[in-house]
Amino acid sequence: MDILEGKLVSKLFGALAAVDQVDFRLQQGEILGLIGPNGAGKTTLVNLVTGIYPITHGEILFEAKKIDGLKPAVLARMGIARTFQIVKPFPGMTVRENVVIGSLFGKGGAERKTKMAFQEADRWIEFVHLQDYRNASVDQINISLRKRMDLAKALAMCPSVLMLDEVMAGINTKDIEEMMALVTQINQELGITLLVIEHVMKAVMGLCHRVMVLHHGKKIADGTPQEIVQDDRVIEAYLGERYAKAQRGGR
Repeated sequence: MDILEGKLVSKLFGALAAVDQVDFRLQQGEILGLIGPNGAGKTTLVNLVTGIYPITHGEILFEAKKIDGLKPAVLARMGIARTFQIVKPFPGMTVRENVVIGSLFGKGGAERKTKMAFQEADRWIEFVHLQDYRNASVDQINISLRKRMDLAKALAMCPSVLMLDEVMAGINTKDIEEMMALVTQINQELGITLLVIEHVMKAVMGLCHRVMVLHHGKKIADGTPQEIVQDDRVIEAYLGERYAKAQRGGR
């Protein structure tokens, strides 16, 4: 069953089509990878789903209900959460306080007492293995820890659908492996449906059930990871022949 669907979704900035008549679907319980070159429209598409940008044409459905045109706060209450490519924490606050904000403004947040919100924050801080930094100022932690904090904040919003925008960018190999394990746990143990924007192909191949590829705002491919790495259009636009050969076991 599709939990999220887009029909001919387009976003124009002046004469530029950042997203150009893209059909997409996200099945309940899956991990969908969203890949493509820089400037392909990946983050713009997530911004459309989450209400940051209004769509120019088309429609977006969540749980079979039309949601395009709704504000980000409304969509968050409905169960759509996201992380950001460039983490922008609330400065001068602790990790715990940042995560609490997610609990208060996500699904069920309006009824959640402050004490309960802090308990929820502690749960997700521990889930992403940040308990040693719970009371640290966000100004004092590195990019890897900030990405984990952003993930904990999104999880505290109790989402049905979680969109991860390059959570593995700029972190080392060990942290990538730990983040991959967390993403798998979020999907398999928590039952959260995921859309993952990622350039780290190890993560895309290892995590995603299905992959959608954008190029110049258009969808050029949609299939299993194994199908995607053999698609000539994707190889030419994004992967390159060397990577494709390596995936096929060639030299």
